[in-house]
Amino acid sequence: MSYPSALHDVLDHVIAPVGELAYQEGKFPRAAVAALGRAGLLGLTCSAEPAGRGADLARAAEVVARVMPVCPATAAVLQSHYAAAAVVEAYGGRWLRGEVAAGRHLCTLAVVEDGAGGAVRSTARRTGGVVALRARKRDVVAAGEADSYVWSSAASDGGLTLWGVPAHAPGLFVPARATGAPLASATSTVVADPVRIPAEAMLGADGEGFKILRDAVLPWLLELCAVVGSDAVHPSLGALARSASGTARSGDGQAFAASAAMALR
Repeated sequence: MSYPSALHDVLDHVIAPVGELAYQEGKFPRAAVAALGRAGLLGLTCSAEPAGRGADLARAAEVVARVMPVCPATAAVLQSHYAAAAVVEAYGGRWLRGEVAAGRHLCTLAVVEDGAGGAVRSTARRTGGVVALRARKRDVVAAGEADSYVWSSAASDGGLTLWGVPAHAPGLFVPARATGAPLASATSTVVADPVRIPAEAMLGADGEGFKILRDAVLPWLLELCAVVGSDAVHPSLGALARSASGTARSGDGQAFAASAAMALR
């Protein structure tokens, strides 16, 4: 089945009724996410080998645009998932890429710092083959619902490093459900106190996080937000720009800040 036909079927039979519950009760649209996965739409943008559809950003934007009026919470989850999946597709391990492509894995972004000014306070300390992450990440869409997080921490050179953090990792928790919009998108704070992950969970090279955010995440967020209007701008966009401009000493960080700030004008 083509992706437009699959989306039409999921919208009519699953997302529409789930959207009513999400709006009325603030309930995370788990059934909608599961149906999108089964229909191949969570893996829409992943490589066709082994299981994705190999679609581009324009096709993902079309999906988000069609879902938005039916269930804003599901559209918000898709925005974050597609942006995070772009990082996983480029830098993730084979198993994780396969799970996302097959629609069995929901990922999201955890790259916005909690606290005034958005300064990068997240730390990563390595002992042997294990890395201990400490942080409070705010504005995380699908917090406590996603299967993994694209997570950022400060690098020693003043840059940023990205990690793939599984939701089941010990020491990772959601302290409280926020009331951010859309409410049913489970947008909240996620805390690592600390969370220990294998060193090979790093996404990309150490210190290249701002470059990856600029080249992989920012284009996706901008396009996916543009198709649904300014009222649904992803919470990561503005916060990332402020964080980068206020704390980045590296060239990549300054370039990312400039790109994000210009895009948000």
